[in-house]
Amino acid sequence: MQPIQPHSTMEFVTNSPGDTHNLGRNIGSQAQPGDVLLLIGDLGAGKTTLTQGILWGLGGQEYARSPTFVLVSEYEGRLKLYHIDLYRIDELSELDDLGIVEILDGSGVTVIEWADRALEAFPPERLEVRFKRGPNDTRILKLSSTSPRYDHYFEQTQST
Repeated sequence: MQPIQPHSTMEFVTNSPGDTHNLGRNIGSQAQPGDVLLLIGDLGAGKTTLTQGILWGLGGQEYARSPTFVLVSEYEGRLKLYHIDLYRIDELSELDDLGIVEILDGSGVTVIEWADRALEAFPPERLEVRFKRGPNDTRILKLSSTSPRYDHYFEQTQST
C-alpha cells in the first residue's frame, strides 16, 4: 500500500490544553457532514483534548471522554460527532464489529483516535492530525489533508 500524499499541510503549536481546545473549537465550527479526522499521537499527546474542542465547536455541551473502553461514543451538536478510539484494536477485522463503514458513510463528523492502527481502513479523503510533544510541555499538531475537500480548514484555521 502506498502512502497517501498530502494535498495541504499546516502546523500548530499549542502551549496548554486550553490552546488545544481552541484549535479544536475552530475545527469543529468549520466541520461539514461526512468529515473524517484521523488523530495520531502518543498517549497523553492531546487527542481527546482536541476532540473535546471539536465537540464544543460543533455546539455540543457534553464532555468528550476517551472512548478507550467503549470504543465508539456519539455526541449531539450541530452535526453528530462520532468519537472512535482504536487503542485496543488488534486486527482490522475488529472494525467490522464497530460499524465503522456505516459511521463513515453517515452525515456526522468522525474523529478517530489511534487511527494509525488501521489507516488502510479509512477513506482516502480525510484530515490527519499528528501530535508530537514539544519543548516545555507544548504540543505540535500537524494537520494534513488529502484532498481539496478539507481546504477550508487551512484557510480559516490560520488565525487560531
